[in-house]
Amino acid sequence: MLRVEGITVRFGGVVALNEVSASFTAPVSGIIGPNGAGKTTLMNVMSGFLTPVSGQITMEGQDLLRLPPHRRAHWGLRRSFQREEIADDLSVFDNVLVQTDHSRTPSGEKRREVARMLDLVGLGAMAERMGADLNTFERRLTDVAKCLVGQPKVILFDEPAGGLSVEETHRLGALIKAIPGESGAKVLVIDHDVDLIREICAETLVLDFGRRIAFGPTDAVLADPRVKAAYLGTEEVGA
Repeated sequence: MLRVEGITVRFGGVVALNEVSASFTAPVSGIIGPNGAGKTTLMNVMSGFLTPVSGQITMEGQDLLRLPPHRRAHWGLRRSFQREEIADDLSVFDNVLVQTDHSRTPSGEKRREVARMLDLVGLGAMAERMGADLNTFERRLTDVAKCLVGQPKVILFDEPAGGLSVEETHRLGALIKAIPGESGAKVLVIDHDVDLIREICAETLVLDFGRRIAFGPTDAVLADPRVKAAYLGTEEVGA
């Protein structure tokens, strides 16, 4: 279980997250909300780019907030960003291999692990292609492979389907849904594509103006009138 407890973040007088709590138990969980709701801020807290005013984030007895970012990565936290971080002058294989430099995988296993993960995401035959020659979907798949090496425990995806076609989004969703069974990692996904969230996330947290407004099974959350009002654009309803 990945437990988020009372996370508060302030930027001057602006409260970006206000005592947000959620216990993520599903293999793949979603985080949704309108622009500025605090979704990426919460991921930035988890990955160590922001320090909250208060709160804890724990998994397997480890308080992640007590670890500096590089120690979180060594522990098993992985993060993708809205824009893929792919080196154009490296091959697909080497882009992924770089991520194992400080991983827990034994040195002799690293290249075999990279090859396995490239096969998993469907890029095994493209291992030697240069980053500069990849299209948007191939770059995203390479980014996913980077998150899979090094025995991850938690993987955070920030809008992974951005810029993809409907077919590519469906293929990516199937891949993300398979990650816990293949690696044992827990996955959190931010995305504006509600159909993708419904398809792959068993539970979903909804944020609005830095507050939790709903959390639970995804279908029930998406049917909540408060979520429809805040995120899906329906008329405001009484609480």
